[in-house]
Amino acid sequence: MEFSQSDFDRLLLSEHNRKTAEANYAKDPLDADNLTRWGEALLELSHFYVLSSPKKIINEAISKFEEALVIDPAKHYTLWSLGNAHTSCGFLTADLSEAKGDFDKASECFQRAVDEEPTNELYQKSLEVSTKAPELHMELHKHGINQQTLGGGSSASNAQSSKKKSSDLKYDIFGWVILAVGIVAWVGMANSRIPPPPAR
Repeated sequence: MEFSQSDFDRLLLSEHNRKTAEANYAKDPLDADNLTRWGEALLELSHFYVLSSPKKIINEAISKFEEALVIDPAKHYTLWSLGNAHTSCGFLTADLSEAKGDFDKASECFQRAVDEEPTNELYQKSLEVSTKAPELHMELHKHGINQQTLGGGSSASNAQSSKKKSSDLKYDIFGWVILAVGIVAWVGMANSRIPPPPAR
């Protein structure tokens, strides 16, 4: 995976946010806002580890969000972030029944966020879209399987074409996951108090 300069900057910023949240946690483990920022940083970092272990990092983010909700169960932004983490985890799971469990958890989180903040359009839209996640997951995986089983041409060109199409599908799926994570990170960064970078 090649990084552009902006990707590298996002990686550094996310890692900085993770380390800052970890240090703040050592000082005050009952700060729900800090735990939410920590989870957001982990969720953002997860898409930089697409080829290794994004689900492991997403599960760490989920644990931070859940810990924040133990402290403040009505924290609607944390509920929304937890829903996004479950959605990301679902799209990274090949088995639909297992992924459906993640999508159901995401819908529940989005519903709770809407219940806490009924006027928030982003929460409402997330809840609406979450009901379509299993269909999208099924279509993406069905599309990938159908591409792999299409015939025609020589076996060498079929293998190469199938490999390219399968790779394209993976990038499409990861693109949607990255978009969801990017939205979470963008909102989180907009809410955080990061000092401006020094002038060069």
